Amino acid sequence: MSASPVTLMVARRVPRERYQDFMLWLREGEQLATDFPGYLGSGVLAPPADDDEFQIVFRFADAELLASWEHSASRRAWLQRGQGLFAQPLEHRVQGIDAWFGSASRNVPRWKQSVAIWLAFFPVSLAFNLIFGGLLSELPLAVRILLSTLALTPLMTYWFIPLSTRLLAPWLHKRKELRVVGRSALAGEAK
Repeated sequence: MSASPVTLMVARRVPRERYQDFMLWLREGEQLATDFPGYLGSGVLAPPADDDEFQIVFRFADAELLASWEHSASRRAWLQRGQGLFAQPLEHRVQGIDAWFGSASRNVPRWKQSVAIWLAFFPVSLAFNLIFGGLLSELPLAVRILLSTLALTPLMTYWFIPLSTRLLAPWLHKRKELRVVGRSALAGEAK
């Protein structure tokens, strides 16, 4: 079993007149996923006004648990009920830091990723040191760093960096005026 959470990202093109039906169908799928072990959450990003591509995210504790949900009879039945609501989906799995920044097809530059992580890390680290610095000041440097990283790493990984990347998403994924024609770079990975 993989120790890292796995994120399944799906892009689906939905005709405008089917948005409401699609959202009802999607909520049903999210509800079904909550019944599976390892389900960590899901979400949807609606398309901008000039586009029709929804970005859907399902996150599971590891690859084996995601596969269990993906190959389940209830998911197959749910996907069958959704036929006609959207065009052929593109799917992509990510683990680790890539999951914070969305689809690989968006190519968030590393310097922007660094800024997003730093903007999350600095205030949390500062708050930790303001609150606990006095208590830890008598400890050797290595022990202080050990304790602070033990406390901050899970907070950063599961809460603050995802929050930072959500808040900064418009800037992180801002595209230049030049638009690439054609489907996503993930087309080769589509099911």
